[in-house]
Amino acid sequence: MACSSFTLSPSPKLLHNNKSFHFQNLSPFVSSNSSKHSFSLKPHLSLLIVLSLNHGRSSAHSRVLPRNQSRPLLLMHPANMFLFCKVYIFLAMGNATLSYINPVRLLDKRLEERVVVLVIGGGGREHALCSGMKRSSSCDSVFCAPGNAGISSSGDATCIPDLDVFDSEVVVSFCRKWGVGLVVVGPEAPLVAGLSNDLVKAGIPTFSPSSEAAALEGSKNFMKNLCDKYRIPTAKYKTFTEPSAAKKYVQEQGAPIVVKADRLAAGKGVIVAMTLEEAYKAVDSMLIENVFGSAGCRVVIEEFLEGEEASFFALVDGENAIPLESAQDHKRVGDGDTEPNTGGMGAYSPAPILTKELQSVVMESIILPTVKGMSVEGCKFVSVLYAGLMIEKKSGLPKLIEYNVRFGGSRVSACRGELTGVTLNWSPGSAMVVVMASKGYPGSYEKVTMIGNLEEAKQVTPSVKIFHAGTALDSGGNFIATGGRVLGVTAKGKDLEEARDRAYQALE
Repeated sequence: MACSSFTLSPSPKLLHNNKSFHFQNLSPFVSSNSSKHSFSLKPHLSLLIVLSLNHGRSSAHSRVLPRNQSRPLLLMHPANMFLFCKVYIFLAMGNATLSYINPVRLLDKRLEERVVVLVIGGGGREHALCSGMKRSSSCDSVFCAPGNAGISSSGDATCIPDLDVFDSEVVVSFCRKWGVGLVVVGPEAPLVAGLSNDLVKAGIPTFSPSSEAAALEGSKNFMKNLCDKYRIPTAKYKTFTEPSAAKKYVQEQGAPIVVKADRLAAGKGVIVAMTLEEAYKAVDSMLIENVFGSAGCRVVIEEFLEGEEASFFALVDGENAIPLESAQDHKRVGDGDTEPNTGGMGAYSPAPILTKELQSVVMESIILPTVKGMSVEGCKFVSVLYAGLMIEKKSGLPKLIEYNVRFGGSRVSACRGELTGVTLNWSPGSAMVVVMASKGYPGSYEKVTMIGNLEEAKQVTPSVKIFHAGTALDSGGNFIATGGRVLGVTAKGKDLEEARDRAYQALE
C-alpha cells in the first residue's frame, strides 16, 4: 500500500481561550501568522493528564501513618496524561481530551506492595497512563488492552491487542491469570457497558466508576436532571424525542442555542447553533436522520452560555472529593475556533480563569453537591470527576456544561473510599500538548500516512514526551498514522509560554 510521508512540523502556534462557548486567541502568547508547512497531519493543542503513583519514593514518607492522620500526596501539574483533551488531561483532554499531567506521586505506605496494572484502552490517554504508572515504584508491570504501536514500542506497557475489553469474563480471566492488582479503564464505552461493575464483583480493584455512575457522562439528560434535583448551576434546558416539539422550543428560545445528542457520540454530538436554521438542521440530523444512531434518539436543547470555558478535575471516593487541577481545551478542529466540534483538539493546564476563589466555588456549588446527589440516588461515584464549566461573562460564576467520568488514574485511596484527610501539593509550572491530527479530521481523513523524525523530536528537551493515539507499524517497522488524532507532543514549562515553545521546538 502506498504511503505518503511527513515529518513533524509546526502549524501556527496557538493558545486558545474559550469565549462565548468558543475559543479565541489569547495574547500575548499567540501568533496568528500562518505557517507555510502543509503535511498530512496538522498540530492542535491538547492536554494529557497522567496520575503516576510513586509510593514511598522518599524516605521522609516511609512510615505508616495512622488511619486518621492526613496522608500527604505530592502531585505535579497536568503534564503526563494524554487526556487528549480533555487530557484527560486528558485527559481527557478526553479520547478527547488527553494531555499530560506531570507525574503524580501518591504517597500511601499502606499500599506498599507492588502490583500488576491493566490499563483498558488504546489511545493517547492510555499511553500517558501507562507511561506514568510504569515510572511508579509501586507498579510491578503494566499491561494495556488493546494498546497501540507507540505504547508497545516505547516499552511503557505490554500490549494485549486481542483482549476483548467488552467481554467482562475474558477481562476477569486475564486479570486472574496474570495476577492483576489494579485495573484502570480509560475510554467511556466500556464503563457504560459495565466493565467496572463486573471487575469489582470479581474482587479485582478497579479505579473507574460503575455503569450507573457513568451515566453522568453517558446521558446528558441524566446529568441535567441531577442538576435540577440538587440545585447545581447549569444552563436552562429541555429534553425532546419528537423533532416538531424540539423545533418549537428552539423557535421560542431563539438563537444562538445548543443542541446535544443525549448519549455518547464520540465527542461530536454537540452542535452550537448560531442561527435557527442551524438548530433545526441539528435537530433533524439527530432525531430524523439518525446521524448518531441511538445516541441521538433523544436530544437536550439548552441555552447558549456566553463566557469562558474551563475544565475542573476532582478525585472522588463516593462520599468525599478533593480538587485536582484545572485545564482549558480546544474542541473545534479549525484554527481560530472554527469548523466542527471534535472530541478535543487541544488543551493546556492550569486554566488561568479558574482562580483559587473560583475553584472553591466550583467545589461547593457543583462538585460536592454532585457527589452527594449520586450517593443519595444509590449510584456512588468513585473515580476522577471531570467537569466541563462555563465561567459566565455576566455573572463571573461557573455553570456546569457537562461531566466526563474518566481520564484514568492510578491506585489511590479513592478505590477504598478513604480520601478523608488526604492533602495534595502540586508542583509549579504548566503543561501543553500539540496534537497531530490527520488531514480531514473529524470528517473523512487520510490514513496510512508515514510518520518521520519521531526520535529526533523526542531528543529536543527532557521536558517533552510524545504520546501515540492513532498509530501503527507497517511491514517495514515504520510508524504510520491510522486514526484521526495521531500524536500528542507534550511539554512542560515554568509557564504556558515556555511549555508551548518547548512543544513546538520538538515539532520543528
